[in-house]
Amino acid sequence: MQFLHDVNIDWLGKTKYFLTGSVILLLVGGIAWYHAGGLKYGIDFKEGTIVYVRFAERPKIDQIRSGLAAEGLGNSVIQEVHDITRPNANEVVISLEQQGQGDQALDAGKRAILSALNKTFGTEQQGNKQDLNAANAVSLAEFLARRDPLTLGPAAGDRYTELAHAILSFRDTERSGLVTSFDELAQVEGVTGNVVNALKDGFFLGTFSIRNVDIVGPKVGAQLRRQAVLATCYALAGMLVYIAFRFEWIYGAAAVLACIHDVFITLGFFSIFNFEISLTVIAALLTLVGYSMNDTIVIFDRIRENSRLMRRQPLGVIANRSINQTLSRTILTSGLTFLSVFVLFLLGGDVLRSFAFALVVGIMVGTYSSVGIAAALVVAWSNWRGQPAVAAGRR
Repeated sequence: MQFLHDVNIDWLGKTKYFLTGSVILLLVGGIAWYHAGGLKYGIDFKEGTIVYVRFAERPKIDQIRSGLAAEGLGNSVIQEVHDITRPNANEVVISLEQQGQGDQALDAGKRAILSALNKTFGTEQQGNKQDLNAANAVSLAEFLARRDPLTLGPAAGDRYTELAHAILSFRDTERSGLVTSFDELAQVEGVTGNVVNALKDGFFLGTFSIRNVDIVGPKVGAQLRRQAVLATCYALAGMLVYIAFRFEWIYGAAAVLACIHDVFITLGFFSIFNFEISLTVIAALLTLVGYSMNDTIVIFDRIRENSRLMRRQPLGVIANRSINQTLSRTILTSGLTFLSVFVLFLLGGDVLRSFAFALVVGIMVGTYSSVGIAAALVVAWSNWRGQPAVAAGRR
């Protein structure tokens, strides 16, 4: 769809402004990177423990921090989950870097966090009662079989096992791991008033529940970091070979340099806004590399076509004309993609926020580099080599 006609913008004449902008962005990102002591890695890339906790009421971060500090976990990172699609999620994420070496240290970190939360919120024990929000299917089934609220007799173990799984499934799926009232359990098929009364006698409802626990060892974290770097390098190398074969080697080099430029600027923004680098962010960066490369190839392909029609024109003129001719396509594809990932950034929740942020920044920077950087590098190289006209390239 061509909605811009007869565009005549001198993109190559503004190369110095594009390069100045790129240098400024890279410097600002590099300074933020330096002051932060490097990139902020998520649990995927560093050894430690991360615990996802949901509370019955909005959590008091200061109270959680004090409780963790009292257990010697003052270096924990506490992040409240803000999700406009679930305004009453009442969730926090607690991260603790590994203290010591080996799997025992990782397991000790998890136990220390859970112990601190139990002590802080007084849910370790209430007489002989257990916390239903922390119960497992085996203990719940054994309790129901022992109490036999449905009067099924001694041979009803399987029935109570099914009922225990149904209750916990309701807790974990319908109530996000936290039941706040025993009366809610009446919605579970098979739960009668006698079952609810029995549960009230043997259990209490804790004020928080552990939704998930992730543990990553040092070897796994280091291996994932290495593999992430290799995956990005392999992707760039493969694209370099393809473009060098499809066009000329200088086109491949310019496209790869533009993609590296995009990745480093995006990582700089991650340092500025203190976002974590996780596996989903690596996926976003690889997506960015492919997206930016595709946009650049479209422009290069038009340069090659125009070089056959404008054989006597300098490469700069051909490049300008080619960028202007593909401008409608660039605005449409980049604009619509940007709107999609921006909505994902706003509404996708904390789990997808870093992923969406990488794409939001990457699409803007990738479009900018395709228009203002990649073609300029090819023109600068050709002028330096004394070749004012572009080669026709391969068909």
